[in-house]
Amino acid sequence: MSASPSPEVAARPARRPNRKAETNRWLRWLHTYTSMISLLAVLFFALTGITLNHPDWAFGTREVEKQVTGTLPSGWIKNGQVDWLTTAETLREQQNLHGRADEPRVDGTEASVTFLAPGYNAAAVIDTATGNYTVDILQQGAVAVMNDLHKGRDAPGSWKWLIDLSGIFLAVVALTGIGILLFLKKTRVQALSVMGLGSVLLLVLSWVALR
Repeated sequence: MSASPSPEVAARPARRPNRKAETNRWLRWLHTYTSMISLLAVLFFALTGITLNHPDWAFGTREVEKQVTGTLPSGWIKNGQVDWLTTAETLREQQNLHGRADEPRVDGTEASVTFLAPGYNAAAVIDTATGNYTVDILQQGAVAVMNDLHKGRDAPGSWKWLIDLSGIFLAVVALTGIGILLFLKKTRVQALSVMGLGSVLLLVLSWVALR
């Protein structure tokens, strides 16, 4: 049989949870896992931030331009109006175009529509009398595609959601990092001083750039 606890042990009050230790533990857990989840996003936006800042760099900037022609089958004009859905899908199928169809318009005897995607532009001009068309296609290199993705330019809605989520995760990483820093008694003052100096430097550089 196990011995029963002494009256002194039985009367000892239960240890209260240490709120500071618990908060520190949760901050570290949240910081670690949000950092791991957003690691690739941080790397992507960091590298494309550099390439955006140096548009004159030559690597990965190859552009391919070409012009294709064709004729739309009957049915792309209905009741005197251009059926843009049918027109766009026919152009996609005939010329293997991609991206979202944008800027549809009719100007006299010409109709036009543009297909846009990151690093990609295809401008179609159609003769409304004959259905004959020409499409000028510009396909940019990998760096231009990544730069457009960085900005969300001509990207699908799912990618824009990814940008928003990446921003939220990075904000959580930064805030939890600051929170963890406040628990480090030995290096807290020095680290906060460095953070303050960095913030002042950023504000000064921003002020200089905006002048």
